[in-house]
Amino acid sequence: MKSSWPELVGRRGEEAKEIIDRENTKVTAMIISENAVVLTVVVCDRVYVRVNDHGIVTKTPVVGQFNDTCV
Repeated sequence: MKSSWPELVGRRGEEAKEIIDRENTKVTAMIISENAVVLTVVVCDRVYVRVNDHGIVTKTPVVGQFNDTCV
């Protein structure tokens, strides 16, 4: 299953969420602010979609908190 989506940077957050949910059915994508502070807890069935004030994805969405932690 896919675990990162660098191609979604620059796209609308809602569109990115739909793509992630479709491409990896084992995870849930959550749209959050690019400035949101999150706990450093790895959750391997979650993908944060960080967006700016205009709803545009600003960072590569990855499964879990850290790219190499979840398989």
